[in-house]
Amino acid sequence: MKLSYLAYRNMISKPLNLILSLMLLLLSVSLVTFVLQLSQQLGGQLNKNIAPFDMVVGAKGSPLQLVLSSVLHVDVPTGNIKLEEAKTLQKHPFVQIAIPVSYGDNYKGFRILGTEPGYLDHYNTQLSQGKLYKRSFEVVAGSNVARLLDLKVGDQFVSSHGLAASDVDVHDDHPFIITGILEPSGTVVDQLLITNLESIWDAHDHAEDDHKEEGGDHDEGERHEEDHDHEGDHEHEDKEITSLLVKFKNPLGMVQLPRFINENTSMQAALPSFEVQRLMGLLGSGVQTINGIALAILLVSGLSIFISLLRTIRERRQELALLRTYGLGTGQLLGLALLEGLFLALIGFVLGWVLGRLGLWAVSLYTQKSYGYALEILGPDTTESVLFGLIIVLAVIATLLASLSIFKLNVAKTLSDA
Repeated sequence: MKLSYLAYRNMISKPLNLILSLMLLLLSVSLVTFVLQLSQQLGGQLNKNIAPFDMVVGAKGSPLQLVLSSVLHVDVPTGNIKLEEAKTLQKHPFVQIAIPVSYGDNYKGFRILGTEPGYLDHYNTQLSQGKLYKRSFEVVAGSNVARLLDLKVGDQFVSSHGLAASDVDVHDDHPFIITGILEPSGTVVDQLLITNLESIWDAHDHAEDDHKEEGGDHDEGERHEEDHDHEGDHEHEDKEITSLLVKFKNPLGMVQLPRFINENTSMQAALPSFEVQRLMGLLGSGVQTINGIALAILLVSGLSIFISLLRTIRERRQELALLRTYGLGTGQLLGLALLEGLFLALIGFVLGWVLGRLGLWAVSLYTQKSYGYALEILGPDTTESVLFGLIIVLAVIATLLASLSIFKLNVAKTLSDA
């Protein structure tokens, strides 16, 4: 009879002990693998999306909220800033490029972002079909938006005011038209509908005009139309944007310009790299705590394996003695116990790893639906390989300690007592 088969039969002969040992191993492995993958992928996604820009300038408020809303597009903006005031920063000697962005509308929960075409260049995006927008109310759709909403070039849609999916306050008099679909980039661009700034301004200006016309008489409506026709050189004088995305010419800009803006203007400057690092630091504390709990459970599972094997060996002293009479040596009996411990470790790790990935998949469905970010289900990485090695070592140590009595086995006395 093969030792591996005998070890398997011994392992399943005590189902309650087996389930307890496996549950502890499964829980610890799933916690560690889930938390590590989640933190690594979140950190990778955040760093990838903030990389194109060094600073964000927006309305006063929380700097983290400004970064989350203007760069990662997962929060509401802190407010608006005057376009003319923001434009002064574009001429600053420390600034290489400054791209204005404006938003406030959505289509079925996906943000409509008004910006310059250069915004797409910073994320290395390419068109998979169609062409880039050129006129107001022309839009290019990110790959995920197009896929989830089944959008095609030439399709038209109307936007809703606000950033949450809603059929209230729909701008049905200004439909947008899809002129292009972007290739997947793995960045925030995949989750956006991108147009020019004028589209955002025109949609909201027209909405304000409608409210004024509803409250006034016909003459007031005519006067407003005349005022609109005679804007002339003051076309952008009173326009507002949500924020300005800045790339510095040199590191000195990162040191001096944010402080200057925060202390001497009505605007606020935030550094995406600093804010994301601070956010990941907060998440890191939770990750360390959960990993500590998981390692404690792992030690308990090692103790459970030790107790289970110790009890098994003591209960099977007669069987072990009988196997000795059939020619099995002490080393082979020890190998039998080691196989049982390794089987437990291997099955526990595999089930725990699968459970951890199922948890990651569930979180990915939530983040995809709520924020447009999907997580990848990857194979085992280096850290998980180290964890597997640690579990194997733990199982071997527990098995060896539990098997010490095999070396002291008195065959004749054990069989006579039976």
